[in-house]
Amino acid sequence: MSTHTLHFDNASEAREIGTALETLVGTIEHDLDLQIVLRDLTVGIDGADEPVQKITRFIEGLREARSRTVLDPQSVGYAYNAFSHGEERVFERLASIRIEVSPRKPAVFPKTLGQQVYLDALANHAITFGLGPAGTGKTYLAMAMAVAALLRDDVSRIILTRPAIEAGENLGYLPGDLQQKVYPYLRPLYDALHDMMPPEAIESAIERGVIEVAPLAYMRGRTLNHAFVILDEAQNTTPSQMLMFLTRLGFDSHCAITGDPTQIDLPNRSASGLLEARSILGNIPDLAFVELTERDVVRHPLVQKVIEAYQKKRSS
Repeated sequence: MSTHTLHFDNASEAREIGTALETLVGTIEHDLDLQIVLRDLTVGIDGADEPVQKITRFIEGLREARSRTVLDPQSVGYAYNAFSHGEERVFERLASIRIEVSPRKPAVFPKTLGQQVYLDALANHAITFGLGPAGTGKTYLAMAMAVAALLRDDVSRIILTRPAIEAGENLGYLPGDLQQKVYPYLRPLYDALHDMMPPEAIESAIERGVIEVAPLAYMRGRTLNHAFVILDEAQNTTPSQMLMFLTRLGFDSHCAITGDPTQIDLPNRSASGLLEARSILGNIPDLAFVELTERDVVRHPLVQKVIEAYQKKRSS
């Protein structure tokens, strides 16, 4: 048995790291058979040598990352989850990516190592497929990369699209003009956009055509040059729709295709364009497939447990 005491440099550091650790203390003590005491400017750790050294490395990693990323209970919890699965220097890796989306909005960071891999793929490939369950940040992170690319003038417009199939309705039978018809289908894309840009900037960009939000059917026959294009809910595309969309990509453009293969709403689940693309496009250079898992879910902790329960049921 050994005892180790970590001393923080100042009250601000102690408060920020202590607050982030508080919700994890019980879990850490249970996992590693330790006793942890947070007091003033110190953290006292009692237990066997190896677990004490292990959790000391984790807390030192938080101290190093504090100047580069936001430490909150949620992000520290994700980092500890990765750390408990054998990943070292988690926050150093996560803090290596910082996406500036607006002078008036906070920067976006990956919160899990899977998200870091996904952002690396988006930065380094013309077409990136992000596959995974709800809450893994597939669309949100793609939106952040699109907004950042627009601010840097790497692209001249953002195009957001998704298939309007979820309710099994034909757009023509819905009330209102085109914008009113498609809004319910495209609301998640608007929500992500509003997290990253001021409302007046979004409104102006849409009016000028710098940001376009439209159902997938309106992509047919177009060539999308100098654009960052996001296709959301791609599991609900047919093979012909997916081929149509992939062949729209023009010069100096980037494309993010996101979807959850477990939530296919097509009448014939095996006829998903996303599943077909995954099976036939995996060996093409400059095209990446990133599989996110329940470990990358960044919503309420219960969401991860719900996903795990359903996966267990489906595999039994």
